This record gives sequence, structure tokens and C-alpha cells, in this order.
Amino acid sequence: MRILVVCGAGASSTFVAQRVRHAAHAQGLDYSAFAGTEQSLPIDLDAVDVVLVGPHLAHALERIERDAAARGTTVVLLPSDIFADRDGTRTLALVRAAAGSPGGPLPTADAPPTSDAEPVPDSPPTSAPLSRSTAESGES
Repeated sequence: MRILVVCGAGASSTFVAQRVRHAAHAQGLDYSAFAGTEQSLPIDLDAVDVVLVGPHLAHALERIERDAAARGTTVVLLPSDIFADRDGTRTLALVRAAAGSPGGPLPTADAPPTSDAEPVPDSPPTSAPLSRSTAESGES
């Protein structure tokens, strides 16, 4: 699978592309990933299967999706916290879900993907702290 990561100037997308490429190779997947810019997108679209769009380009998503659809390319808008995905596994899960790869439920942009690891027991519920006005009035 060929993955293009697009951002404004290509700097942050370079890190995301490198991380997702490493995560794919660690899982034995023959994926390639490279960075591009919004300006290089019309040319780059012809060579990829999936386009990951940086969150700061959300304003251009509709146009990017339209251009990609004409070529049969899948587009994924990355969540705003994607740059915290240091090992690329969350980004890879988003790619695989968008491309229709099997392997469980689709990850959401707000939650890390599920894994095959043992489940972590739920924490006991905690109550939210009362605001000053609620505490003074005796309401909860």
C-alpha cells in the first residue's frame, strides 16, 4: 500500500510518514509512506492508495476528497493529536481501517486503536468536583 501524508509545507508530514512506515514494517506489512504538500497533491495522488491529511488542512478536505475520488484514492483526515503518535501504530490503524483491512472495529479519531493485549480493568467511577456555586447551594 502506498500512503501519502499531506501537510502545508511537508515538515510535520515527514515525521508522520516515517512513523507509519516503521509501524507497518514492524508488523510485516509492505507499505510505503511519504510526505507531500498541498501544492504537490495533484501530482502525488496518481501514485498513492491512501492520503492522510494533516488536521490543519481540514479546510481543504472537501477538495482533496473530490480530487482523490476521481483516482479511486482513500482520504483520511488525521486527528489533531496525531503528532503524539510516536510509534505510528495509531496512524497505521487509521490507514488500515480506511483501506478496509480486517482486524476488528474501526478506530475513532479520538481514541487509540484497540489491541490484542489483555483488557485493563475499569477504574472505579469518580465524581466530578463541585463548582463553588453548586457546593455553596448544597446542590449536586
